Amino acid sequence: MNKFKISSQFKPAGDQPKAISALAKGVKSGERHQTLFGVTGSGKTFTVANVIEKIQKPTLVIAHNKTLAAQLAQEYREFFPNNSVHYFVSYYDYYQPEAYMPTSDTYIEKESQINEEIDRLRHASTQALLTRSDVIIVASVSCIYGLGSPEQYKKVHLKVVVGDKLSRSDFIRRLVDIYFERTNADLNPGTFRAIGNFIEIMPTNERIIYRIGFSSGTVTDIITLDPISRQIIEKNDSMFLFPAKHYVTPEHERKQAMEDIKKELSKQLKKFKQEGKILEEERLQRRTRQDLALIREIGYCNGIENYSRHFDRREDGEPPYTLLSYFPHKKDGTPDFLTVVDESHVTIPQLGGMYAGDQSRKRTLIDYGFRLPSALDNRPLNFKEFEARTEETIYTSATPGTYEFEHTRKPVEQIIRPTGLIDPEIDVKPIIEKGNGKGQYKGQVADFIEETQKTIKEGGRVLVTTLTKKMAEDFSEYLKDKDIKAEYLHSDIKTIDRITILTDFRKGKFDVLVGVNLLREGLDLPEVELIGILDADKEGFLRSGTALIQTIGRAARNVKGRVILYADEMTGSMEKAISETNRRREIQIAYNKKHNITPKTIKKSIKDITDQLRTEHQKAIGTLLEVDRELYKKNPKKLIKEKRNQMEEAVKILDFETAAIIRDEIKNLECDVNT
Repeated sequence: MNKFKISSQFKPAGDQPKAISALAKGVKSGERHQTLFGVTGSGKTFTVANVIEKIQKPTLVIAHNKTLAAQLAQEYREFFPNNSVHYFVSYYDYYQPEAYMPTSDTYIEKESQINEEIDRLRHASTQALLTRSDVIIVASVSCIYGLGSPEQYKKVHLKVVVGDKLSRSDFIRRLVDIYFERTNADLNPGTFRAIGNFIEIMPTNERIIYRIGFSSGTVTDIITLDPISRQIIEKNDSMFLFPAKHYVTPEHERKQAMEDIKKELSKQLKKFKQEGKILEEERLQRRTRQDLALIREIGYCNGIENYSRHFDRREDGEPPYTLLSYFPHKKDGTPDFLTVVDESHVTIPQLGGMYAGDQSRKRTLIDYGFRLPSALDNRPLNFKEFEARTEETIYTSATPGTYEFEHTRKPVEQIIRPTGLIDPEIDVKPIIEKGNGKGQYKGQVADFIEETQKTIKEGGRVLVTTLTKKMAEDFSEYLKDKDIKAEYLHSDIKTIDRITILTDFRKGKFDVLVGVNLLREGLDLPEVELIGILDADKEGFLRSGTALIQTIGRAARNVKGRVILYADEMTGSMEKAISETNRRREIQIAYNKKHNITPKTIKKSIKDITDQLRTEHQKAIGTLLEVDRELYKKNPKKLIKEKRNQMEEAVKILDFETAAIIRDEIKNLECDVNT
């Protein structure tokens, strides 16, 4: 296996060498908790990467939201191009959990929309953990939610070797046994199709096609194909497939699980009957028996995860398997990997709060006959269980919380920025319109627009934070009305769209990004010269000392960075934020003077993980469009006509994949013609 090896033109500088040495020494000596108290822009991710290289352990990096996790995954990939770096987040683009509200007698059925690309990346993560040791997984807090047993996942695999005595029909049955689905259309991860004496399969972890040939009950060929061009990538002697789903249950265990569900149902029905809950009794009986019938006939029912305790063969109250279960452990069961909690002041409370909310919702469903009591065991880990499943842990934050300080012997401070960049200057301006002795002050909105126009004119970008999602949306529209290119960003926007918006912002496709709290922790936007914090004196979570320091830090990656706090009174949180910022400024200024450093804005390539989240179909369309742009400029109508002919030719020879790509390319070209 490869060892972790950093690839970077930079060497540790400033406070980084001291921090790397202290943290690596702590991990090697078995120190359970360490905190990297690093200011924004001091290179905390680079410091942690150097620690990983020194200790050579698989690493789990936990971030508090998908956007930050995507950014971190990209950074670690750049540091470790020859190692296995993966992205593991919730695969739902949309998720409405099952719930019941007794006060209005309203039942809300579970609704969800799964992102296939993120699901593929989740499989790539778990398969990497089970097959190699140089693995970094960057995950959101979804890493503490239930996942299938790693032992069963690893055990139920399929290996095929050229020359194996195996018939085509037996191979198809074995594929179905490990949850691959048959299709006659385009292949997606976890599907296969039969073409003559060949079976074509797309595995769950990467976008390739395995083409398996059979003759007289023997495997004759194993070829890897490009899914778009259909070109041969390589010829193989063998092939290895993991199951298409993380939840794997052998047939004999599935039957036993169904018997256990029946016993639990009988017990709960008896309880409802004794309590005189006739409606709940009838509801639970009807629903559970319907689920059992579906599981028996097709192996699945909506909400099957609520029976996961029985299928996993766990005891009542026993915690579920999670991503943490897939990481290596020592013979005595002790975790043998490094955990990094990024922006820990936010991530730790999130990890601690998941369990209680989940249990409260499910208890209501159980009390009113919508679910069996075992549904409670389909849950995230509680915080004590999370602690028990991790060992050496590094918390990174510019504003560590109480938990970090209580559990860390001595925080490792990283104040000095190698770039020499200084924390931004802070102005405090009033919110409401008033006279100031020199004329009439127009209030926070008018002043912010004036300051924004100056910044944009000089080529800079601007962030502004509001208190609510609605305010963010309305304010972005208001800015557009003032001929300022602006977009908003908040948690209702899909994962991939959030990353795309941030990338477009960095590229200069628009100048002002309006947000609520997504603009705070960890987002690396060196193009930002101005940050406006509206209603800064409204004490609360979004305007706490920690939140203000984090938001101010977004302007610390640009030599022209400055921040305006709009407030009519000086709050304790504002005083704390201004005082801490000034302390850091003084330390950095003294360091720069001593070492004769002139601060320079961070130069960072504009990349994001969406390149990997896009489907191969979308990538192919993009590639073809680039090729066709020159022809399009000369004669767009002629090019579109040629494309239609190519599409029809592809259909004639039943090459529907190529036809679909050309069809979507035509749509894009027609949009260009119309605009």
